[in-house]
Amino acid sequence: MSSTRKFVPNRFAGKVAIVTGGSSGIGRSIVEELCREGARVAFSGISEIGITTAREFSEAGYDVHFIQGDMEEESTCHKVVDAALARYGKINYLVNNAFSFTAKGRDATRKEWQRSMMVGPVGYATMGALVAEPMRAVGGGAIVNTSSISAFIAQPNRWTYNAAKGAVLNLTRCMALDLAPLGIRVNSISPGWIWTREVLKAAAIDGGGREKWDPIWGEYHMLARCGEPVECAGPVLFLLSDDASFITGTDLAVDGGYCGMGPEGLGRTTVIAGSD
Repeated sequence: MSSTRKFVPNRFAGKVAIVTGGSSGIGRSIVEELCREGARVAFSGISEIGITTAREFSEAGYDVHFIQGDMEEESTCHKVVDAALARYGKINYLVNNAFSFTAKGRDATRKEWQRSMMVGPVGYATMGALVAEPMRAVGGGAIVNTSSISAFIAQPNRWTYNAAKGAVLNLTRCMALDLAPLGIRVNSISPGWIWTREVLKAAAIDGGGREKWDPIWGEYHMLARCGEPVECAGPVLFLLSDDASFITGTDLAVDGGYCGMGPEGLGRTTVIAGSD
């Protein structure tokens, strides 16, 4: 539960946030950093891991509330918002982070397509619509949606995931436009390769762990490494904060320079350049 990120004490004191998919990875770091800066946080998770996470945060002195459920279900969206209002009486911020890592290409089934879209962009939209009035009631608020570098590029056998993440970007812009009159700002972040459960799974499948794969996968990032979940939490908190009061409808790349690089990466391998 430790973090080396510099935090602003009491920046979110008296504020209430909802974080979907907050049990582990990027979501967990967002919950922790919000709590460290004074917020009270309701967070969701699909598994019972969230119960353990909530217990750990409570023992650390944080005011958190865990709601277990699948964000694909509209009923879960309502349950999360209702639980936050019942416990805290208001909602200032929403972080849409829960997503289904359904990575399929030509072989994707209709069910897999539905899963990918319903958890992500549809779930994000449902949550945004549900918190709009509670946020307006407190004078406005802020929403951050988690997209991905996969929204900008083509990757093998990623029709479902990349299309869903791409949809998040345009959804963010549309939400920002329609919710601005209510005093609500909406932005997104697009992380690069972050050491989350899914990336660790990929490392295990290929054989080895972070020590082996960080320098290899780091070749695709200008900073020559993969990121840490807390390095996504900091930008999210910035976008939620008053420091971002004139920022809405935009995406913040938290990708270590991934999307700014060419196919040769850091250039440490031999590349055959074209000739005149």
